[in-house]
Parts: sequence; C-alpha cells; structure tokens
Amino acid sequence: MSHDDTYIIKGGIAGRDRLRVLGRALQPTTTAFLHRVGVTTGNTCLDVGCGGGDVSLLLAEAVGPSGRVVGLDLDAEKLELAAAEAKAAQISQIEYRVGMVQELDDQGTYDLVYSRFLLTHLPDPVEALKTMAGAARPGGVVAIEDIDFGGSFCYPDNVAYARYCELYTQAALARGVDPYIGRRLPSLLAEAGLTNIVLNVEAPATFNADIKAVSPLTLENIADSTIAAGLATRDEMDQLIAEIWAFADEPMSILSLPRIVQVYGTVAS
Repeated sequence: MSHDDTYIIKGGIAGRDRLRVLGRALQPTTTAFLHRVGVTTGNTCLDVGCGGGDVSLLLAEAVGPSGRVVGLDLDAEKLELAAAEAKAAQISQIEYRVGMVQELDDQGTYDLVYSRFLLTHLPDPVEALKTMAGAARPGGVVAIEDIDFGGSFCYPDNVAYARYCELYTQAALARGVDPYIGRRLPSLLAEAGLTNIVLNVEAPATFNADIKAVSPLTLENIADSTIAAGLATRDEMDQLIAEIWAFADEPMSILSLPRIVQVYGTVAS
C-alpha cells in the first residue's frame, strides 16, 4: 500500500491552506524543539514529508546561508507553492524534491533528518525511520514530531468535536495507519537503531484562533476519505463542519490540537 493510499488528508492547494494555519499554530513549539535538538549555523538538514515547507523555512533560518535544507514531499503542487514562498523570501539554501521517504537514497549526508506528522500516515513507520537514519551522517540526529490523537480535548463538551475525533481516528485505522503513534515514538526510534533518545510532549490548547481553526480545517480535509470509507455521509460531514466552525468561533471555547510528541535520537557513529 502506497502513501497515497494511506494518507487521509487532502493535498494540493486546499491542503496547503490548512498546513499554513497549522504551521503558524506550531511555530513556537517546533522552533523550541529544533533549538533543543541543536540545529545550528552551517548544518545540513533534511525535512521529510515537508508539505508546504513551513518547517523547512524554520530550518533555513537556523542553519543560515552557509547551511543547506532539503525538503522532500510527494505532493508536487505543495512543493511548487513552497519553492515560490522561499524565493519570495529570498531564501536560497532550500532545495525541494518530489519523492517519498521509501525512495530516499541519500546515505550519511545530513546533520539532521527531521519529520513532522508523517509517520502517523505510514503503514511501516520503523522502515521509514531506518531509511531516515541511513540518510543522517554518523553521530547525526533524527528528530520526529507526531500526533497522539488520544490527547485531543475541547471545552465545553461538544458533540461535533467528539465526532470529529472519532471520524479522524476511524479513517486512519481503516487505512492501516496509527493516529496514536506519538506514544510509540521512543520505542520506534529505538527499534530503528537510534540511541540517546530524548522525549518531550506538547499539548497546544489556547484561545488562539489558529489552533482552534485546525480542527474544522482538518475535518474539511478528511471529508472525502471519511466518506469513501463509509464512515459518514456528505450531509453529515457538511453539518459537522458547520457546527465545529461555529464552536471554534465562540470566544471562550477551547479546541486542542492532538497531543504532539517530540522525540529525537542519535545515529550510531
């Protein structure tokens, strides 16, 4: 089964719009993570499953003009948009490539191999991690951020939000991938041969409009795969999307992101 078969979220321009909001919402936590990992001037970095390039831009800022960032993703349309954004920002140290982690043949190349929200969509995350570790130089770092959907919550209780969480997890499980993978990440990195594993957990949940918008935007972007799996009808999805947007618009409502697990480990020298 290919990544195209297991990825439940819409790609292309609609998907990029969602990722742009998600990127803004997560910029503080991801920037802090990259700082803890030790990304520095002159590093070479690979951003696997880079999407619209939001983290690639953060990496480019961290490594500076003397460094190098490669963004890899299977969505050519998103990469076109990402390349245009990098050019407009006059950032020349990013190269975007169309491809899948399973096709990655770089060996011993990068100081850092990073991925955010990719492994949750893969049927064999350990094999992907082994490939990523192989792309890092000896003593380099593999750093992962991914979700544990079991950590999602809202306040006050909301039927539409609860149904959204149910549909997301069911759609992922129906395609043989893991919406709770975050809690498994340390074990998966160890299984892939990484050492000195460090764990951190983030649970973004505030009144921030971007964070609250991620849930209804995600629901919009999983509608087709959810309907295709027979988990909901188009009418139900349309109603749920309207209800969850209305809930997000309430000034004092809280809609969390899924729990985000950040893990990194070292490649053997």
